[in-house]
Amino acid sequence: MPAPNLTREQAQRRAGLLEVSTYDIELDLTDGRGGPGEGTFSSRTTVRFSAARPGESSWVDIVAAGVREATLNGRELDVSGYVEDDGVALPDLAADNELVVEADCRYMNTGEGLHRFVDPVDGGVYLYSQFETADAKRMFACFDQPDLKASYRLVVTAPRDWTVVSNTPVASREDTAEGAVRTVFEPSQRMSTYLVALIAGPYAEWRDTYSDEHKTIPLGIYCRASLAEFMDAERLFTETKQGFGFYHRAFGVAYPFTKYDQLFVPEFNAGAMENAGAVTFLEDYVFRSRVTRYSYERRAETLLHEMAHMWFGDLVTMRWWDDLWLNESFATFASVLAQAEATEYTGAWTSFANIEKSWAYRQDQLPSTHPIAADMVDLHAVEVNFDGITYAKGASVLKQLVAYVGQENFLSGVRIYFDKHAWGNATLADLLAALEEASGRDLSWWSAQWLQTTGLNTLRPRYTLGDDGTYRSFTIEQEGAKPGAGELRTHRVAVGVYDDDGTGRLVRTRRVELDVDGESTEVADLLGTTAGSLVLVNDDDLTYCAMRLDPTSLTTLVDRIADITEPLPRTLCWSAAWEMTRDAELKARDFVTLVQRGVHAETEVGVVQRLLLQAQTALNSYAQPSWAAEHGWPGFTATLLELARSAEPGSDHQLAFVNSLTGSVLDDSTLDVLAGWLDGSAPLEGLVVDTDLRWRLLHALVAHGRATDADIDTELQRDDTATGRRHAERARALRPTAEAKAQAWERAVYDDESPNAVNEAVIAGFTHPAQKHLLGDYTQRYFDMLDEVWNRRSSERAQPTVLGLYPSWEVSEDGIAKADAWLAGAHAAALRRLVSEGRAGVVRALAARRFDES
Repeated sequence: MPAPNLTREQAQRRAGLLEVSTYDIELDLTDGRGGPGEGTFSSRTTVRFSAARPGESSWVDIVAAGVREATLNGRELDVSGYVEDDGVALPDLAADNELVVEADCRYMNTGEGLHRFVDPVDGGVYLYSQFETADAKRMFACFDQPDLKASYRLVVTAPRDWTVVSNTPVASREDTAEGAVRTVFEPSQRMSTYLVALIAGPYAEWRDTYSDEHKTIPLGIYCRASLAEFMDAERLFTETKQGFGFYHRAFGVAYPFTKYDQLFVPEFNAGAMENAGAVTFLEDYVFRSRVTRYSYERRAETLLHEMAHMWFGDLVTMRWWDDLWLNESFATFASVLAQAEATEYTGAWTSFANIEKSWAYRQDQLPSTHPIAADMVDLHAVEVNFDGITYAKGASVLKQLVAYVGQENFLSGVRIYFDKHAWGNATLADLLAALEEASGRDLSWWSAQWLQTTGLNTLRPRYTLGDDGTYRSFTIEQEGAKPGAGELRTHRVAVGVYDDDGTGRLVRTRRVELDVDGESTEVADLLGTTAGSLVLVNDDDLTYCAMRLDPTSLTTLVDRIADITEPLPRTLCWSAAWEMTRDAELKARDFVTLVQRGVHAETEVGVVQRLLLQAQTALNSYAQPSWAAEHGWPGFTATLLELARSAEPGSDHQLAFVNSLTGSVLDDSTLDVLAGWLDGSAPLEGLVVDTDLRWRLLHALVAHGRATDADIDTELQRDDTATGRRHAERARALRPTAEAKAQAWERAVYDDESPNAVNEAVIAGFTHPAQKHLLGDYTQRYFDMLDEVWNRRSSERAQPTVLGLYPSWEVSEDGIAKADAWLAGAHAAALRRLVSEGRAGVVRALAARRFDES
């Protein structure tokens, strides 16, 4: 069931009445005999709080199978009519209040509240909490909104062989008569309900310590026992220490909590969660098979992102979810800065341009785009707003602000912000005031231009040349932001001019940094200088814009992209080409050809992986279908196979090419090659066909009818783990038969018992670029089931279904018409947004296909 909603107005009224002091939370996670509990667990919460206006009423949030008892100031409350949407009413409040609520709360398998997982390898039961946005009420009675901070003390009764972790260190442990252990934690610092954490189970544990002149911090790393052999704790501890060293220097404020645990947990819905002092991570970050360096880089970014939240989000917290973007954008910006300046990943800004910027551009061109500082009227609006605007565009704009005010001024402002608002709640206005104080600049215009508007400005160069080959005129033309009101913005940019250095390499010969303001801005410093072969008007990726190329530069990009020596400008060129493809300005077939000709020279494996994925998207969605089938896919996969064979044996690039092959449309001869890699009859030199690669190869064979149910069962016997079972679910959904698709549809849409992770594996296997002919009947079925699924499932469970099953396979006017017919009806606003985004993707694909065949 969906969680109860809460409006911003309701939250403001409650925050204006109440001030919360402490929570004492007692949980019994056992079956009463010392073993793990099932179904529900006992939750007893004592809340102490004051009311500004005695005599008024309020309510406490609780989502539970049942509320057994509630007392307010010693007076028993009537809970006989308890329903989850209403919580428990609190009438006639005193100036100082004590509320006690006893409830039976549910274990969840959707990654919300207190999630329960049973390891198929050893039968171990594992729990972890996940409360953002407002699911703390699934574990204990609380005032579940970010601006009612309090101190928390947890007391947990759990099986004797479990490790129990929360936000604070353990104060005491004692055995119980039933054979369990009762763990009492130290009281926490003041924090919001969504940051409370509880992780429990037979977790494996590693310990270390970080020390500097600011503080000594106990460090812990945890994962399931059956994954312990794969944990690279030393590397994670090293990156953790690098992060603390950087943030202590940059923020000038010591880490505010008492310890720092990082826990890798099963079936997690996101990448990680910034619980204060007890950060949870998706356990896929424990790499049980070989991955490329890029995977380690992204894991480090996630680690540093969550660590940044300890200050920005946990120490100082948004007042309401309108400023969610501040939390996430700041953490994203800070994590990339920390990577670039304090870790081995010195090229992190190249990955940012390649990954985060691409995400932001895509999200900002949807009909659902919104200002960075969004209007979050209720929790339902928040739940669909963890998007590319909130994270990536916001971080891009902060990067632009840093370029404008200077990094030291920016960090000085952040220090002022932390000092003024520590342990409290703050707003965007508070941050801007601190930045203005540090920089001495008025930033109100910046906020209005960048945070309260939507869309991208397009920047392109306009120039003329003299007879001597120098620039006679040079301007940067700015187009109004689209989609949106067409605003022009102030951009801090660097203009880079590139030319051949005489050895066949394209290198930067001149750089000019300036502010672009208005429709046309002259670049006076380039006048009279020698023209180059390539001009980038957002060199160094300082601003957030759609960068376009002049005709000469576009020709250089197409002919010589592999000759650009530095990774970042090369990535900016790749990005420009991809955005032109998405906007039907460059034919999809030409983009695929560009990738085939240039990807071999790309040094950054993360860029390689993204380019190959973009080429697959171009073939699957943007290219004219008959050309893609007859020429596009065969040419692309032939290039991949050649690159895999010619790459350095055992290299990251070789693995990237092989992985891309497994997700492509393949002919029989290429399938024979993959089968030989899988069974070992025809190995590829240097390629280690380990557990996860075996599954990827099998998925490719299954999708093309070259492997059977028996093959899936055999592989599952080799890897009967939680991950292996998800791979098997995906493989079964990938079978190229109408019967298999019908079974997968039923599982994805109507099975509410399987965990989210399993459901998402089924959804991932339902569609494949070689199987569109099997899916035509499901377009209307999709629209027919939407409202019922949305109303039946929680947001975390419903969103993957709505997004993952959108009929993107039907790139046609008929597919758009079906979406329009549905959108013409009355539906939940959040659901309408997701469907409108899917429709926009089909509209874009149809335009690109028409351009591709023109």
